[in-house]
Parts: sequence; C-alpha cells; structure tokens
Amino acid sequence: SSPSMDPQTVLTGIITVLVGSLSGGLTNAVAIWMLFHPYERRGPGPFKIHGAIPKNKARLAKSIGKTVGQKLLTAEDLARRLSAPEIEQAFTAALDGILNDLLEADRGPLKDHLSPEMAESIDLAVGAVGEKVSNRLVEYARTPEFATLMGGWIQKLQDEVGHRPIAEILTAERRETLRTKVDEWVRQLADGPELERTLRHFVDTQLDRLADDTEPLIERLPPGLVGTVEQGITDYLPVALERIGGVLADPEAKGRVRVALRQAFDGSIRDLLLHERLLAKIVVTDSTFTRLLDGIERDGFERFASTMTSPEMREQFSKAVNAAIVNFLRIPLSERFTRLGPERRASLAQTLGDWLVRVARDESTQSVIARTVDRALAAAEQRTWADVLHVLPAERIGQLLGDSLATDQARGWVQEATQSVANQLLSRPLGRPATWLGTDTTEALRQGLSGAAWGWTRQQVPRIVEQFSVQETVERKVLGFSTERMEQIVRGVTQRELTWIVRIGYMLGAMIGLIAFLANQLLG
Repeated sequence: SSPSMDPQTVLTGIITVLVGSLSGGLTNAVAIWMLFHPYERRGPGPFKIHGAIPKNKARLAKSIGKTVGQKLLTAEDLARRLSAPEIEQAFTAALDGILNDLLEADRGPLKDHLSPEMAESIDLAVGAVGEKVSNRLVEYARTPEFATLMGGWIQKLQDEVGHRPIAEILTAERRETLRTKVDEWVRQLADGPELERTLRHFVDTQLDRLADDTEPLIERLPPGLVGTVEQGITDYLPVALERIGGVLADPEAKGRVRVALRQAFDGSIRDLLLHERLLAKIVVTDSTFTRLLDGIERDGFERFASTMTSPEMREQFSKAVNAAIVNFLRIPLSERFTRLGPERRASLAQTLGDWLVRVARDESTQSVIARTVDRALAAAEQRTWADVLHVLPAERIGQLLGDSLATDQARGWVQEATQSVANQLLSRPLGRPATWLGTDTTEALRQGLSGAAWGWTRQQVPRIVEQFSVQETVERKVLGFSTERMEQIVRGVTQRELTWIVRIGYMLGAMIGLIAFLANQLLG
C-alpha cells in the first residue's frame, strides 16, 4: 500500500495533530491564567513568576487614571455636566423644598428650636446684657444731665396741660375703659407666672434674711406682746382642762385612756415583788380604772380647774408661762431655722408662697384694687393737671426719678425686665414666616434666592471641579481594588471570549500539527 496509508504513518499524523492541538490550547489557557496568577510572586530561586496584572497593577492604575481623567472624564466635562439644564432644575426643586419648609411651616417658640447648650449661652448673654443696661442706666441716672432732662420734660408737660382739668379727658367712657384695662392688667399680673415667681422669690429672700438673724426673737417683738400672750395662755388653762374633761365623756376616748392607764400600770408593777404584783393585780382591775375615769369626768377636772384658777396657782402658772415664753423667745431665729432642716424649710417656703399667691389671685384682692382705682379716678376728676404736677417741683421730680433708678432695687428691676423681655421674645411663637412677610415679598424672595443661589453655584462649579482630581481618584480606587475581585469582574464580562480563545488555540495547534505532519510527509 501507499506510505501515506501506512497505519504507522496515520498514527504519527494523529499524534502530531493531537500534540499540536494540546500545545496551542494549553498555551492559551496558561497565558490567560497568568494574566492574574499568581497574585504574589512565587517560585524557587531565580525562577519566580508573577501574574501580569498583579505585577503591573501600579502602572495599570496610573494608565487607567490618566485615560479616564484626561480623555474620558475631564474637568470641562464635569463643569459642563454640573451646569446642565437638568441639574439646574433639580437644584431649583431642592431649593424650593427648602424654602417651603422655611417659609410655610408653622414655627413654634424660638427657644424650642435651640439646643440646651445654645439656650444656656443665650441666658448667660441676656443676663450680661441686663447687667450692662442696668449699670449704664444707673450711671446716667446719677448725672445732673438726667435730672435736668426729666425736669425739662415735666416742666414742658406742666406748661402745656397744667391749666386743663383732668375731667376733660377722663370721660365716663374713658374712665370705664381705664378701669377695664386696669382690671385686665391686674388679672393678667395675678394669673401670670411673673407675680408668682416674684412672691416666691420674696419669701425665699425673707427666709434667708431671717435664717441669718442672730438676735433673740424677743428683741424683735413689739413691747407688751409677750405679756398679752402670757395672760392669754394663763386664762385659757382652765378652759383647756374643762375641754379635756369633756373628752372623757366619749366612750371611745375613755376606752383609749383606760387602755393607756392599764398599760402604764402593768409596766410600773414589773419591778415589784411577786406577792406585791399579785396583790396589785387583785386590787386594781379594769373596773377600777373605769370608776377612776368616771370620777375624774364627774368632778375631778372641775376641782382641778378650780385649783388652777386660785390666785396662788395663777401666779405660779403665770411665772412658769412667762419663763417658758421668754426662754423660747431668747433663741435666735437663725438657730430655729437650723433646727428646721432643709426639707422642712423648703416646705415652709412652699406653704408661705402658696398662701401669698392665693391672696394675690383672690377676687377680693382684685376688688380692693379696683375700688382704689375708682376712688383715685373720682378724686382726680376734681383737679387740674397743675394740681397733680405742682405737688413737687420739676427738678425735684427728676432728682427723685434719678435717685430711684440708682437704687439696687431699681437695678434689679431693670435686669429682671430685660430678662423678662428676652424670655417673652423667646417664648413667643414665630408662626409662618410667609404670613408676616406677605405674598408679594415671599414670592420675590423665592425668585431672588433661586436665581442668586444658582448663579453663585455655577460660578463655584469650576473652582470645585479644579479641586477634584479624577485621575488621582481613579488611580487610588484601582490600587485599592483586590486582584481577585478584578479577575472576577474580567471573567464575568469576558469569560465566553476567553473560552473561545482557548478553543481557537486548540484548533490552531491542531492545524499547525497537521501542516507539520504533511510537510514532513512531503519532505520525507
């Protein structure tokens, strides 16, 4: 047969084609694998190998960053994109939402929007402002210029309205309006928290002053008060004894006294000898105590009361009561407040404060004030303004006002007024800003802010983009990306193509093996 048909030749051809195919396919497979593997440099001695991508990761990151930053996403591209109409629309919509929340929402008191630290800082600042205002006002009130200024105002007022009767302006309608307004002021003052705080502060101040008082209480009392109290206590003793005797007529009270006497008797006979205790138990029974109490109820207290009213006993009781009262009154108030303790003193301050607040808010108190105002208005109707203003000279009135403002009490009033005004401003609800700005102002504010804000933003875009380095950011991200994850991404996208590369390697290897076999046959 022909040499080409020799089985050995056919086998040689098949082996040559198979070896060529394996050589091509495996070479491509190893080449693809060595793109990523090994992740780290490995191998014996000088034969260490390293995957192409892990080995050149820094160069690859720099190249990718340069390509993206200089070719794909330049600063001009970012600036142009950030200035696009759709970005402007999104910016305007976001700004409109912010303005709606700012202008249309119903705002509560300003202090509710402050943090505790900010509220504390504002309180400290208001206190400092109140102190400065008070100091400046006091300094100015002590100057001759202030007295001259006040005197000039009062003199001018006297010249203008001094000859006019007060009844001209104090008509029945105005008088009723003034009375109503005064009643309203008094009611608001009585029901408001400021009066309660003032009264409780007054109670605390007075208690603090009394707690520091080291003089005996007897020196603080009016003369004759001690004797009156002594006489009252001495005269009341017979009445008290009669009342005690009347209590024994109550069966329940008598039973309690009998039990108490029995317990006292049992306790007192424990120290007696045995036969003495037995005799006492036999003689003194419950019926004995009952008869004893009946006798005391019947005429015992009357005899005791008659004895108490005798001149000798009254004199002795008077001396004893006097000594007890004097000893009680010789103790300074500071010592008595110390004995009270913090809790009882706080309870006393609370009780006194509650009582004063109830008195101030009582309708009878407000009625007294209203009647006083009526009497003052009725008296004022019969006078002219000159009668009222000429009571004191203008210079004297100015001097009195200056002296009053220069006192520590007035200084405290100014500070409290400043604090009160600040608290009222912080506690007043803000409402809807759009309501007190008005529709036209609100719309103009919206349009003006939207245009100005977008114009300013467009001006800042180039400067912001210049600070943003796309190349460095991409390079840093690539360097921080793990090689394993990078391989997963590449294989996930190109796995089909990589498989075809290996298959093509097999096919090309087989073709090269076939060509080599045929060439060998032709040349052999």
